[in-house]
Amino acid sequence: MSSEAASGMDIDSGAGRGGLTTAERTTFAAVVNVVLFHCQMASNDANFKAAARARCKLLALPTTGQCLDVASISDAVLEVYYAMGCGGFPRATPRWWVKRRTGGTWEDVRQCDDATDDYFKEKLRMSPRVFREIAETLSPLLQRRVTWATGETYDSGTCSFGIGRASGITAVHDVTAALLTAYPDKILWPTGLQKAVVLHAFADKGFPNCHGCIDCTHIYIEKPANANGEDYYDMRLRFSVQAQVVVDMNLRVLDVFVGYPGSVHDMRMLNLSSLWVRAESGQLFTGLHVMLPFGVRTNGYLLGDNGYPQSEWIVVPYGGLAQHPTEARFDTKQKTVRGSVERAFGRLKGMWRLFLRTHKCNMDSLLQQFVVVCILHNILIDAGVPFDNNLLWEVGPDGVRRRVDLGMHQPLRPVCMESSTGDALILRDTLAERMIAQ
Repeated sequence: MSSEAASGMDIDSGAGRGGLTTAERTTFAAVVNVVLFHCQMASNDANFKAAARARCKLLALPTTGQCLDVASISDAVLEVYYAMGCGGFPRATPRWWVKRRTGGTWEDVRQCDDATDDYFKEKLRMSPRVFREIAETLSPLLQRRVTWATGETYDSGTCSFGIGRASGITAVHDVTAALLTAYPDKILWPTGLQKAVVLHAFADKGFPNCHGCIDCTHIYIEKPANANGEDYYDMRLRFSVQAQVVVDMNLRVLDVFVGYPGSVHDMRMLNLSSLWVRAESGQLFTGLHVMLPFGVRTNGYLLGDNGYPQSEWIVVPYGGLAQHPTEARFDTKQKTVRGSVERAFGRLKGMWRLFLRTHKCNMDSLLQQFVVVCILHNILIDAGVPFDNNLLWEVGPDGVRRRVDLGMHQPLRPVCMESSTGDALILRDTLAERMIAQ
């Protein structure tokens, strides 16, 4: 036997010719163990990541007193937020619009289903064209922050997008901030050509140099967790937040002030707002004076209800039971024109039904969201999107169909006119006489 064969036998004396040596078997076993170990580690890693993602979702859920009550928010408002925030459009089935990521950048939205315009209007209250315009405007503000639109969070089925509750809240927050940044001038006191259009519309109704109509609405909430509940208890014995809005004849929002408790009177809201400061300092009505009959001059004014006192820049009805025909005619026309505020609230709350219901909320985010809804309200009006008046009706628990509560509380009694100046009263009388003359 050669030395090579003897050497081999010495290494593995128990193996026959062609068998594995002890060293070879040891090496092979080590390799198999390494492969099995890596397979087990990969499986454990996948399970760990899945558990970590589930835990992150759980931790991301806000506490009851600090979050939106997503379950109470209407499909319309949430689906717009979700659609813009996550890059997908709503559907009960899996996603039918996606924003694909390649190379770390967002591509254009690509359609991969046959949704109709009616489907968009039903779910988002707007046409596909308007939605795309808004999404394109917000794209630079959302594409870097919203990075979870790849499908990982579309598994809980909490809404027609199939995304989780925490992701929905994130979408609402991100899109709210983006809309406030992208449309800073969408709610603006009219100037130039827009001001001329507004003034002309009111003049045609018998109110020359009128700039808008003012009123308040209540946003119903559950009792705030970290505030004095009595402050938020309004005259209808519900917890609410006040929102003061000025609109034109086209129902566009010209000014909004929101945030004070529901127990605050309309006049107090006005005194606390920047609108009051600008009006009293002469910064609100800056156009040319308009001469009325009997040499009365007006710089501009708003139309309000009897929750405000008659002033030189707010014209309210006479009120009362035993009215002179001139006063009765004026009150009828004033109420008709001032109805634009109610129609504006009806359109706004009818489309964004979050503000029709009682809900839990973060007080800071609620205020921002109401302003954002006013922005969307103006966008849809400018785009000529029609409103379905059927949205102003709903069927109650008793099966009776009734008009929705817009949260507009009529004053129990007219505000005392002791603060009204002689010039303020003369302005209203002159407007009333002018209607008779016409």
